[in-house]
Parts: sequence; structure tokens; C-alpha cells
Amino acid sequence: MREKLVSFGDDYWIETTGGRRAFKVDGKVARIRDTLVIRDMAGAEVAKVQERKIAIRDTMSIERPGRPDATIKKALISPLRERFTLSADDFADIDIQGNIVDHEYTFEVDGSKIAEVSKRWLRVRDSYGVEIDAGQDIGLILAATVALDQMSH
Repeated sequence: MREKLVSFGDDYWIETTGGRRAFKVDGKVARIRDTLVIRDMAGAEVAKVQERKIAIRDTMSIERPGRPDATIKKALISPLRERFTLSADDFADIDIQGNIVDHEYTFEVDGSKIAEVSKRWLRVRDSYGVEIDAGQDIGLILAATVALDQMSH
């Protein structure tokens, strides 16, 4: 993924490590909410990330076709590292923590890492990698990563 090129109203591609386009992020600016739609290569919607305009703390929703909406929220208290929680009715809460702005953070369930975001794997400027364990919801993790990009800028 490319950093700082992402904003509502912009489109960009998420590529595999081999450079093959895997998902398109379609940025839309609506009157009420800003929206990013993640589509697979066939054009099917995988997830929709929307900013919640009225929230006590930083919150974004992730709509998933045929599945319950997920919510990503910033933790009220963040000691040394930034912390967020990703939750929905169909999975256990996912804790996200690390340096969000510098793209060095992990996704964990009950203390076990299920995905990691890092710049150190790639040499391409302004890019970072997202490594997702087998069996995890790729669309959800990528949508959460896109949402965190929006929340950290």
C-alpha cells in the first residue's frame, strides 16, 4: 500500500508483494460521509470504510457485504503506543497497537498476532506491507488498515 497518497476522493491500488494489483480502493466524497470502497479485481465490493461524523472518539465504520458492520475505535487511554479496537458481532475484538503514523503496528486477538503492518519489508518509497496470517479476513484487515490511514492523518 502507498502512504499519504490516500485520501477521500482518491483512488489507488493495493498490490501483492509481486506487484500484481489485488484490490482497488475507490475514494468517494459524499455530502454526509466520506467513503472508501475496497473492490476485488472483478469489481465486487469487499468492504466500505466510512467516517463517522458524530462520535465521542475517533471512530470509523467498515461495512461488509452480507456480514455485520465492523467498527474501529481509538482507545481512550493510549500509554506509549497508539491503540485501536476493531469489533463486530461475528468475530472476537481485534486489538491494533503500535506506531500507526509510521506504519509499524500489529493486529492481535487475545494477545496472538494475526496481521502486521510494516514499512521495513519494502524498499519502495512511501509504501508499506500488510502481512495477514492464513485464515484471516483479508478484506477486513485491509479495510481497517485503510481506515487507520485516514484516522492518523
